[in-house]
Amino acid sequence: MFANLLRLISRPPITAADSGSVLEVNVRAKPVPFHRVERFIMICWVLIAIKHVAIIYACNHWPVPFHQLWINAPTFALGLLATVVYYGRR
Repeated sequence: MFANLLRLISRPPITAADSGSVLEVNVRAKPVPFHRVERFIMICWVLIAIKHVAIIYACNHWPVPFHQLWINAPTFALGLLATVVYYGRR
């Protein structure tokens, strides 16, 4: 207990690096959005939605030995991953 009190009372002198002052500020400009890429991502999501509807229709209309999510879930997951990676890097 006394050791902590002595350390509190006899602190080492504050140096320039320890003073908490700001040494450097870097400002980066906001990245310019790529409208062609964003339009491409939107077109891909529309195509994914059309594919989902077609797979759901096909699985309900014809007897198939698998569930529709075996096709739709990976497509949705990879499309979501690509979209998150694109918008996350901006």
